[in-house]
Amino acid sequence: MQAVLQLRHVSKRFPGHQALAGIDLDVRKGEFFSLLGPSGCGKTTTLRLIAGFEQPDSGSVRLNGADISQLRPWQRNVSTVFQNYALFPHLTVRGNVEFGLRRQGRTGDLDTAVARALDLVQLGGKASRYPAQLSGGERQRAALARSLVLEPDVLLLDEPLSALDPALRRQVRTELKALQRRVGITFLFVTHDQEEALSLSDRIAVMNAGRIEQVGTPEEVYLQPRTRFVASFLGSVNWIDGIGVRPEAMRLFATPPDEEMRALRATVVRSSFLGNYVQVEAEIDGGQAVTAELSRLGSGWQPGDPVHVCWRPADELRFAD
Repeated sequence: MQAVLQLRHVSKRFPGHQALAGIDLDVRKGEFFSLLGPSGCGKTTTLRLIAGFEQPDSGSVRLNGADISQLRPWQRNVSTVFQNYALFPHLTVRGNVEFGLRRQGRTGDLDTAVARALDLVQLGGKASRYPAQLSGGERQRAALARSLVLEPDVLLLDEPLSALDPALRRQVRTELKALQRRVGITFLFVTHDQEEALSLSDRIAVMNAGRIEQVGTPEEVYLQPRTRFVASFLGSVNWIDGIGVRPEAMRLFATPPDEEMRALRATVVRSSFLGNYVQVEAEIDGGQAVTAELSRLGSGWQPGDPVHVCWRPADELRFAD
């Protein structure tokens, strides 16, 4: 599939800190792509380089094949939704949405363009309100409309859900995915939240210390992590004798099962009911702690119970690093 955005050997250094160390990245036209990683990994720096707020020390940023590395932000056909939304408080929703069009001199059929953008984010009836009169979710939608109305080749989203409470975040996350599918614009989403990245993305780049550790679909990076960092950052892992096993792949038995599974003797330390599953912590003979996530049915293990901790060889995560 055609790449709309390409980064080639991009490096960026700030005083005392190597933010990016020669990364390469291809983002395909029309996909929802996420940059995922902990604070300081380089994901926001990558977004700022694409937006034009920073210039790379070396390498190139290409949009539709053209090198845009040294262009000013307003010379690039990309648009950014910021973490704090950056809405103008003295302008109405309509005023905020049309601001970019007016700045670019694109005032022809302004009413139609603004109305279409507001309808996309379900704010058609609130065009005359000011940001202070909107809920958190509505402000987020207004910021999206202000960017979408410009019809960018790539929409950059810098942790746009972080200011929302958990329930609203889940709702807006669903809306954001549906919106991206409707408009067909490439979304580049920056987040440190693995649940957001896994649920929203077509593909994910997992970043660490200025480098890209792995690019793949949510299923690939979670089930087939290429490095220990990716495995540990995406979910939980039990590390046993050099291999990793996800807690949901663990099974507990009173006696070893007949089927081909690896089994270790252990003692239950605690059992916690967590709604849709039960988390059981056990200590393997020798003192190592492991965690299993079990269905609520048949998971009545109590502290002190002797068990066999078991898993299938196919569920093991192995790495060269």
